[in-house]
Amino acid sequence: MKILFSIILLLHGLLHFIGFAKAYKLASLPQLELSVSRSLGTLWLIAGIIFLLALVLFILDKKFWPFFALAGVLISQSLIIISWQDTKFGTILNIIILLMSIPALGNFHFKDMLKNEKEAFRQELKEPAKQVITHENLKSLPPAVGKWLETSGVVGKPKISYGYLIQRGEMRTSPDGNWMAFEAKQLVNLENPYFIWNTEVEMAPFITLHGRDKLMNGEGEMLIKLLSLVPVVDEGPGEKMNTGAMLRYLGEICWFPSAALSEHITWEETGRYTAMATLRIGETEVSGEFTFNGAGDMESFEALRYYGGGEEAKQEKWYIKAVAYREFSGYRIPAKCAVTWKLPEGDFNWLNLEITSIEYNQLPGQE
Repeated sequence: MKILFSIILLLHGLLHFIGFAKAYKLASLPQLELSVSRSLGTLWLIAGIIFLLALVLFILDKKFWPFFALAGVLISQSLIIISWQDTKFGTILNIIILLMSIPALGNFHFKDMLKNEKEAFRQELKEPAKQVITHENLKSLPPAVGKWLETSGVVGKPKISYGYLIQRGEMRTSPDGNWMAFEAKQLVNLENPYFIWNTEVEMAPFITLHGRDKLMNGEGEMLIKLLSLVPVVDEGPGEKMNTGAMLRYLGEICWFPSAALSEHITWEETGRYTAMATLRIGETEVSGEFTFNGAGDMESFEALRYYGGGEEAKQEKWYIKAVAYREFSGYRIPAKCAVTWKLPEGDFNWLNLEITSIEYNQLPGQE
């Protein structure tokens, strides 16, 4: 697709030089019946140059290429309308360029928003804690939780203050819907509960959803756009969104196990291999139950979470199951998980994910 679009930009740009050549009598060009003034010929030249600049920027993967392409379309189509009889078929190429440029422009603004939010995230971070976790630090926890932290490898290491992960997998929006592949990146602050998660979901060839999920100061936000342009979900802070984001954060501490020692989380033993965790941010609390096995691995997390949006949303059981484990930087974590809604009409497994990379107490460079 990239090669085809590059060819279209190249050909369309070169075709505009014909109008310039006609105006300045650089060639006879009898196929162009209408006369072209020098001022219009100059505009044909400018449009051609702009399209070629857009081509170069597109090939170099510069995110601002659509601004040049759209400027070229604006000038080009104005000239085509003036010389409609001879140049009307150029409208087809302008429409193709327009259809490619507008979503790219939406993607530019979406990524610019993410860049600003991630920069704000970085500003919130403090230096990682240097105190090493010992067995003594685990004594106040329920036995199953303490054994999980030992098995995870937190003893002898500093507390995790923040992290960065990359995941991939598949998701669907309904029990009978098609699975859609996705890739996602997430920044997490464990000292002051805060995360930014962004993803790109392939719905169909050349059709993608771009999404961002966020928790900051106890408030949740979710934004999902089709082709980075058309809002599909745009939910701001509120009880349902806030508690949902907090429960997500709580369930995902299994990837950053020393977060179980956070001052924001309290634990209550509910069984030999189970414990209830409560996350409190400000005046808001959420709780969910972790289940562990005899070896000390986390097997699952479940909680009541609002399913769907709007006033009709009801609390349903939200269930995360660990499918496979892997070691990253000395920490053993559930690297593959399946997420399911336990609905009255039956289970709805809507997400399967795999952690492909995770960094502790370090972040990547600016993306």
